[in-house]
Amino acid sequence: MNCIKLFIVLSVSLLMCSTVIAQKNYVQEIIQYQKNYVQQHEVVRKEDKKYFRFFKPNTQYNIIASFEKINDTIGFIMKTSGTIDKKFYRYGIAKFSINHLPLQLTIYRSQQSMNDSVYKEYLFLPFTDATSGNESYGGGRYIDLLISDIKENKVSIDFNKAYNPYCVYANGYNCPIPLRENHLSIAIKAGEKMYVGKKIEREK
Repeated sequence: MNCIKLFIVLSVSLLMCSTVIAQKNYVQEIIQYQKNYVQQHEVVRKEDKKYFRFFKPNTQYNIIASFEKINDTIGFIMKTSGTIDKKFYRYGIAKFSINHLPLQLTIYRSQQSMNDSVYKEYLFLPFTDATSGNESYGGGRYIDLLISDIKENKVSIDFNKAYNPYCVYANGYNCPIPLRENHLSIAIKAGEKMYVGKKIEREK
């Protein structure tokens, strides 16, 4: 009996150690992702890259959602921050929970990406949450997905990779504005925070 108890204690200890190691590795992965994001950013100039801000990586916001496909053949026009609106199609609905609160977001596919050989597999997930307009940009944040990310009616959504639209950094961009259906009532303290640098004019 003592041997069985010892085996159980050791098994639990090993499982806990493995979980801690996995979390540490994930945090380092996100930190490196953020560094690459800053270095490779196409709009913010080198001298202004110090003004990027991020929430601390948190595994709580790396979730697996159930996915329900939508057969949208009509599409709709999504308003943007600029003068040119854009056409999107509702591709599906992702349902998940955070802190035991059931949530859902609509995933879209843009008409522009569908006609682009490079980006035709890309999906678009814009959202706002309780941090919008305070700790994060008021016009919402984006997450990029691929059609291949959806497997067996499941999709991985990592809010730690949520990023700001280009219109945060420069005037002259037409950034899609998230619909009300993609507002989350809770605070998503993950991903990119509000940029604290000066807004510039878009380079032509």
